[in-house]
Amino acid sequence: MNPWGSNPSQKRRDKLYIIAEILEIAKDGTLKTQIMYKANLSFTQLNDYLKFMLKINLLDKVVENDKEIYRATEKGLDFLQRYREITELIKAEGENYNKNGVKIPPPHLLKRN
Repeated sequence: MNPWGSNPSQKRRDKLYIIAEILEIAKDGTLKTQIMYKANLSFTQLNDYLKFMLKINLLDKVVENDKEIYRATEKGLDFLQRYREITELIKAEGENYNKNGVKIPPPHLLKRN
């Protein structure tokens, strides 16, 4: 995935895609700044997503060694698995978009555990 959008046909990421990306990054626990950089989010966007995801229990925040660690919950991992299954259903071989113009997530979000 190119975060700079050099492909003119590339569309914006939707909210579910970003949530899945954050959950993938936070599967084993990570710092807030790592989520921000790996998911290519602004500080404001990151805080909005984290607040929402903590509220609905997709993420947990724990303090380890004086650092706030964000980790996907069971519910978050379940969401991620279901998201992958749904995108598998609409995936078109070798294309970034299915026949209806829906963007297909990158392979790292589609891999199975």
